[in-house]
Amino acid sequence: MATRAEALPSARFGPDWDAIAVCESSGNWKANTGNGHYGGLQFTQSSWVAAGGRKFAPRADLATRKEQITVAKRLAALQGMSAWSCA
Repeated sequence: MATRAEALPSARFGPDWDAIAVCESSGNWKANTGNGHYGGLQFTQSSWVAAGGRKFAPRADLATRKEQITVAKRLAALQGMSAWSCA
């Protein structure tokens, strides 16, 4: 499991989305455990929709890793990294 420090964004490269996914969902980009959070980065449905995720799939767990990261970048631009407890 990634630690908070390992998942922090670097000034040059941005957040390590794979490390955040390991922390959030054990790296399972298709995660749907019934807890209301979906995909590798554990999006809520409302966050997924707000950041334009429906362009790719109805829920995050149905999108590819690359698509989830694209939406995560949009969400981070909207509200910062606060959506991810591991970030």
